[in-house]
Amino acid sequence: MNFEEYAGKRILAQDGLAVPRGRLAQSAEEAEAIAVEIGPVVIKAQVPAGKRGKSGGVKVADTPEEAASCAEDILGMMIGGYVVERLLVEEKADIAREFYAAVLDDPASRGPLVMFSTEGGMDIEEVADSHPEAIRRASPGIREGFDITAAAGMLAGLDVPAATAGFLADLYRVWRTRDAELVEINPLAELRDGRLVALDCKFVLDESSAFRQPDIAGWGAAERMTRLEQRGRDLGLKYIELDGSVGVLANGAGLTMTTMDVIAHFGGKPANFLEIGGEAYTKATPALELVLANPGVKSLIINFCGAFARTDVMAEGVVKAWLELRPNLPAFFSIHGTNEDEAVRLVRERLGFEPYDRMEDAVRAAVEAAR
Repeated sequence: MNFEEYAGKRILAQDGLAVPRGRLAQSAEEAEAIAVEIGPVVIKAQVPAGKRGKSGGVKVADTPEEAASCAEDILGMMIGGYVVERLLVEEKADIAREFYAAVLDDPASRGPLVMFSTEGGMDIEEVADSHPEAIRRASPGIREGFDITAAAGMLAGLDVPAATAGFLADLYRVWRTRDAELVEINPLAELRDGRLVALDCKFVLDESSAFRQPDIAGWGAAERMTRLEQRGRDLGLKYIELDGSVGVLANGAGLTMTTMDVIAHFGGKPANFLEIGGEAYTKATPALELVLANPGVKSLIINFCGAFARTDVMAEGVVKAWLELRPNLPAFFSIHGTNEDEAVRLVRERLGFEPYDRMEDAVRAAVEAAR
């Protein structure tokens, strides 16, 4: 769950980290009024997307009149697929130096990763490519945590303010207690008066932990969905639209992702992710209809693997859906697991399709047919 900058900074402020003074504005008049109160300001587009500055969505205004003009320019812009409808108007910082700081989930260590760089204000990917030695990393054990002593050790030898270690330890605390997947500050600014202030904040909440964060979960940005994705949500289906040509209908998230990987392995591109799980029987018709509603779908792979779930029950649902919808495109079945003989017989006798003995053969055939 992505958060816009203002919401991420609100979390930081609640947890005791320094952020600039600022407020939201939805019009040029509101931006001007905030600038009258604060003085010179920075006007920032609020969308859950990066590259706002490069897109013209961040402007400096020294007077209230300039603030109003900048707000007029930014409101209504399209950035990262989002229309800018609100702005963060915050005080202009007197910056001495800029740093980068982040705590994130690390797939490699299966735990947290703390990152710091003296090259703040740049894309961290660019820093990693051009100056990899400028990035410090620490992978603390989730049970041991990451305190100010560990942070000081990570920063040893760097010319940074004394308060930096404390800031990193606090940032880790935010990541840990707020169930975040990512808390990124870029830039973390040392001001000329010596203070450390988070001038930007990217905050991503682990959506599965949202129930544990009721005070902030409602601040998450609205998810941008396609028409078909919204339709899937309305049906209670986990559907993600992709730009490939091989439609995928499988039971369970793991098998669906494996099927998508095999499609890519054989040079194809999946048209969707769709998890139907144990509801394959009851939701087969709307699920199949949803997959077929994507005009890019040229072939279909139907992949069922049953352990506790019965493949014959899943196949019965798909057979009924197929006979009801009567799609006109090639389909390829792979069925394995509990009651697979009965499931294969159903598909063979009622639909005239011969399921493949091996999943990879069915996927390869679907990829070839899509071409």
